[in-house]
Amino acid sequence: MNNVLFISYFWPPSGKASLHWPLFVMKHLPKNGWHPCVLTVDEDSFSHSDSSLLNEIDPAMTVAKTVANEPFGHYRKFLGKRSDAPLIASETISMSNTDWKHRLAIWIRMNLFVPDARIGWYLSAVKGGTSLIQSQNPKTIISIGPPHSSHLIGKKLSKKYGIPHIPVLIDPWVDIVYYRNFKRNPVTIALDTHFERSTLKHASQVIFVTKSSQEEYIKKYPWLEKKSHVLYWGYNEENFSEKHPCEPNADQEILLHAGNIFDYQNPVGLWNNIKKEVDGGKKLRIRFVGTVSPGIKSAITSSGLDAYTDYVGFLPYQEVVQEMIKAKYLLVCATEKRHVPGKLFEYIRTGNRVIAFGDDNREVEGILKKANAGILLPYHYRGQDIFQQLSAITPNTTTAKQFSREEIASQLAAILNAL
Repeated sequence: MNNVLFISYFWPPSGKASLHWPLFVMKHLPKNGWHPCVLTVDEDSFSHSDSSLLNEIDPAMTVAKTVANEPFGHYRKFLGKRSDAPLIASETISMSNTDWKHRLAIWIRMNLFVPDARIGWYLSAVKGGTSLIQSQNPKTIISIGPPHSSHLIGKKLSKKYGIPHIPVLIDPWVDIVYYRNFKRNPVTIALDTHFERSTLKHASQVIFVTKSSQEEYIKKYPWLEKKSHVLYWGYNEENFSEKHPCEPNADQEILLHAGNIFDYQNPVGLWNNIKKEVDGGKKLRIRFVGTVSPGIKSAITSSGLDAYTDYVGFLPYQEVVQEMIKAKYLLVCATEKRHVPGKLFEYIRTGNRVIAFGDDNREVEGILKKANAGILLPYHYRGQDIFQQLSAITPNTTTAKQFSREEIASQLAAILNAL
């Protein structure tokens, strides 16, 4: 069996959703002749903890952890927060916060950390990766980003040892969506673009988790066409097995949003639809599991929906899946046309109706139509018929099963075998 080295900043007990792709793909890789080893950080102080994910790690897997050198302790101190105060992603880049310290912290993050705030991990990771390669002799290196600093580490180790490198871009690099409301220095952009181009040029293969991202990158770098693949985010079939029975909520109709939701993902028309429905006697309740930005909370209040809204906060992954199953409606907000939210695949596997918002997002629309799972609406939608549209839909969970991570691991193994 061949070894493959994964470089993933996030690793259990971190509860960061972006570690689910590598964690569960690795779980199924040995069935396909590849044994993973992992390079990660000693401590991720930003993310919530989910110790249940530790149970998904094969005890025989080699995991090397090196010093993260995160800047978030200084960030907390600068803002006057406690050293152990939780940081919420949607709040750290919120434009509704006009405090000068908050604005200065955003400017520093956008302009002085290239490619991202996790670049402090680079030196210790290269050293730790060197030891891991010498002991494990991997045939391929796979780096997971964001943070895109992971790809720089992968490229360095690849060049040093002549091992093929495969970056996995879960989100775009230089023009990731949350940069769009902030000004970055031209020098910063030029340096970041150099890192992106040189890394992708050196890579043996490149993996995207959406077709639209792949197409955008091929327009930017035409030479990617012959060495890039799409492996969707997917879901874990085992989380929907009989081992985890869960029934929909019979007393209320829950509309659930799972994960982070930001100011720029505000579906104002939906809140108005919900207010109309509850005023008409519908037992409808909004439930947010994850982080909610100040702008979204303000919109909920302005719509008169505070009494019908629950802010649950972070939950362990399996509990989030059960929340999805119990809900009647599932809300997902794509940030841009290249974005296929990871939760969409779990959503369509539940068999519950999906309300999706996204402007010109044909990929999300196509997946929803294929599974007859829900509707996609533009953010400016102000019609009063959202729930009427949903009532005409009968979801098909069979379509979702092609996106299981067991199937995705098989596809990744085929790419590794070809190298």
